[in-house]
Amino acid sequence: MTIKPLVIGNWKMNLDFVEAVHLGQQIGVLLKNRPSEHTEIVVAPPFVDLRSVASIVDSERIPIGVAAQHVNPNDNGAHTGEVSASMLKRLGVTWVLVGHSERRSMYAMDDAAVALTLRAVVRSGLKAVLCVGEALDIREDGDHDEWVRRQLRSALDGLDERFAELVTIAYEPIWAIGTGLTADVAQVHAMMTHVRSVLTPAFKESRVLYGGSVNAENAASLVAEGRADGFLVGGASLKAESFLAIIQACDDCYALKR
Repeated sequence: MTIKPLVIGNWKMNLDFVEAVHLGQQIGVLLKNRPSEHTEIVVAPPFVDLRSVASIVDSERIPIGVAAQHVNPNDNGAHTGEVSASMLKRLGVTWVLVGHSERRSMYAMDDAAVALTLRAVVRSGLKAVLCVGEALDIREDGDHDEWVRRQLRSALDGLDERFAELVTIAYEPIWAIGTGLTADVAQVHAMMTHVRSVLTPAFKESRVLYGGSVNAENAASLVAEGRADGFLVGGASLKAESFLAIIQACDDCYALKR
């Protein structure tokens, strides 16, 4: 494998800045005791924690990147409650989640807004994690492949190919986010294959992650047999031990070349 796996911890709306610093430091201690040799690691704290987490990552030389969970596609202006890509860069943020299903469903972020946001992120030089995935009724109707294809094409069609190296894809079936349900290995393998088949040649090297109730017990099989290039982790990333266990499972798979 030439693609380095990636594990991102999405903290969502959890942890104040004191708790966030503590978790970041715990992750740093565990990584010093058992470094990740093959896997890239990123955490995505809430906006109010970004500066604190980026500061301890830098000062304590913790080998992880820092992501924002969302960004406004505008550079500045009358957008109360929003932040821009340039603001994030000044904080030491290097990654942004784009179009997470919770942003799409709860905050009316449609495909057009996702496409605009993706362009704003990569044009600023930040790395983007483009999130796609279907709801349970779409899966049950057998329309999941076409649903994900439309989401990908809407976001990526017309995007300048020179930005391709900044784009990572995260497939998260909505029915598996925070529910304890996980797509089985066959379902993950099928969707990883489908996503890669939809990507144009310029994006063929983009990593394709899986997200949805990932834990230390299922991580290895989702990489080895499901062919995921890593994970977008929710609840399990809020505890250093469970987050590092997922990273280690991913790391071990790649040490053996999956």
